[in-house]
Amino acid sequence: MSLQSWIERRGFVMGEGSLYERLRRDPAVRFDEHIAHAGLIYDDASRDVLTGVHRQYLDIGREHAIAMLSGSPTWRANKERVARSAFAGERVNRDAVRFMLELRRQHYGDDAPIRIAGQCGPRADAYRPEEARDTETAEAFHRDQIEELADGGAEFLMALTLPAFPEALGIARVMAATGLPYVISFVIRPNGTLLDGTGLDDAVERIDNGTPRPPDTYNVNCVHASVFASALAVLGARNPAARARVSGLHTNTSARSPEELDGLDVLETEAPADFGTNMWKLRTDLGATVLGGCCGTSTEHMSALAGLAASEVTTPVYPR
Repeated sequence: MSLQSWIERRGFVMGEGSLYERLRRDPAVRFDEHIAHAGLIYDDASRDVLTGVHRQYLDIGREHAIAMLSGSPTWRANKERVARSAFAGERVNRDAVRFMLELRRQHYGDDAPIRIAGQCGPRADAYRPEEARDTETAEAFHRDQIEELADGGAEFLMALTLPAFPEALGIARVMAATGLPYVISFVIRPNGTLLDGTGLDDAVERIDNGTPRPPDTYNVNCVHASVFASALAVLGARNPAARARVSGLHTNTSARSPEELDGLDVLETEAPADFGTNMWKLRTDLGATVLGGCCGTSTEHMSALAGLAASEVTTPVYPR
């Protein structure tokens, strides 16, 4: 069963809330300066902290009988960064996926409705599209990480916070070659473009037509719900077919632009109840099938969303 079929069969699937930003601001956690929270899996105490944050989010899904998507902590673990990190020589991406699979097995069971993604990000800054590489360079650069995620047993692949089309196409081509389901997730503007100015509909069509096996679906992440709603309104009027390929959002709690957020020292947030209401409107008004959190979100935010989503879930999906 494809990932998209798995999601559609359940009607609604929830993603986790913030991990990177939440852990980065935890004084008890020490990030590797190059691969961030991916290195936490190699230290028993840090591994326990990482497990605990994942479990807080996944427990919300179990409590409300909602299927969940979860991902490896490898957003920043590309080959250049791993080589510069304290964990050079380790197969960080493989080990991180196996960590996630074991977390699910140990605490929820292999039959739990939780799907594990092997995750990667852009080579450079997600808010600076001018730093992105061309398609061929991106293919060569991202291949090692993506193949290692697949080797670790990822159930699907997900590229996050992509600001530019050429790099996204290169990543998509490598992910397609693995044979695994995969998702491409962009950072966008309210006018329906990626940060490099490419129309979201144009990016969708060119990736669909430029890969041997298109993504299962497209997502957006690291923007506010209002940005997603505005962009999809533009897309729906301009290109309904491409609009139908965009299924979900992992949202920030701040409505600021990427330029305003870049380097911001203090996270802006919104009340969990407001967050839940704003996010659930994306489901009821726009038909979004995947909703999760990004910067600024916490267990309180995801609980608020799950409380609204639970009204649509009629059959418990977790094994007893």
